[in-house]
Amino acid sequence: MKAILLEQPKNFKLIDTPEPAKPGPGEVLLKVHRVGICGSDYSGYLGKMPFYSYPRIPGHELGVEIAEVGEGVTHIKVGDRCCVEPYMNCQKCHSCLRGHTNACEFNKTLGVHADGGLRPYFVLPARKLFPSSKLTYEQLALVETLAIGCHAVNRAKTQPGENVLIIGAGPIGLSTLEFVKIAGARPIVMDTNEQRLAFVRNTMGVKDTILVKGEGKELDTLKEMTNGNLAHVVVDATGSNVSMSQAYNFVAYAGRLVWVGITLNEISFTQTLMHRHEMTFLASRNALPGDFVRIIQLIEDGKIDTKPWITHHSTLDGMIDAFGAWLKPETGVIKAMVQVS
Repeated sequence: MKAILLEQPKNFKLIDTPEPAKPGPGEVLLKVHRVGICGSDYSGYLGKMPFYSYPRIPGHELGVEIAEVGEGVTHIKVGDRCCVEPYMNCQKCHSCLRGHTNACEFNKTLGVHADGGLRPYFVLPARKLFPSSKLTYEQLALVETLAIGCHAVNRAKTQPGENVLIIGAGPIGLSTLEFVKIAGARPIVMDTNEQRLAFVRNTMGVKDTILVKGEGKELDTLKEMTNGNLAHVVVDATGSNVSMSQAYNFVAYAGRLVWVGITLNEISFTQTLMHRHEMTFLASRNALPGDFVRIIQLIEDGKIDTKPWITHHSTLDGMIDAFGAWLKPETGVIKAMVQVS
């Protein structure tokens, strides 16, 4: 069967790969229908993803169909449409035993540390599948992206009425935005790309945006928007060490800074302002199973509108040629979706 392999940075190949084995006890065979392209896929392609290993079949934002179930699988059946929690945790380490399965000491994320979904079929543990009879395969492939933002907002313990500055209006920033709104907080979105900020205003319904022009006026703009109080929560979703190093400047007294992006480079800042404001710094990694269940319900209930998200499409055979354009901001990509079968 055909699959897409990222052999090394900037080198995709369409390959033939063996058919998967039959699912064992507690496992399912998946038929992959849709794969969403994520920031980590772009970073892996560019060689900027610190946890990526090569060669690798990418793809972890998945809308799949259950093709076969192994012994003991009861919560899903053949024909069910599902999303996938792509974080393969060991269930035995100290972190897993404490319920922090997203931060398993031996985690292997599909498409990053282990082969992912840019192939027609593969086998996974059934516990990683979440069914929905109402959502389309494309909606199911969005669930994991939304889960990243959901977990970041949960990490910040975001409260109604708080000012929340989201730095970076890519898919992860937009997923964070969805849950800031659901939490009843006030979102403010900052980006270097006016096209993305226009999308935030016109499509996502957020009136407060800040365009970074390189003039150093963003702090003054935020002060004007918040009566001088700055942001109770800052979520940096850029993956840029420069932005991540500067993000603490926007944090209010007793505020929280969440880094949801990942960088290979060093983050640095002076401690004085952090101490004076008594800030809390947080990392946000992956998501938890309950996030997936919650997001499916929110989409089914119409509380998250997925229609604006998917802006570009490709077949599996056409993805390699299309991928280069998706990297360019001027193409306006929010979420590209690959049809596998």
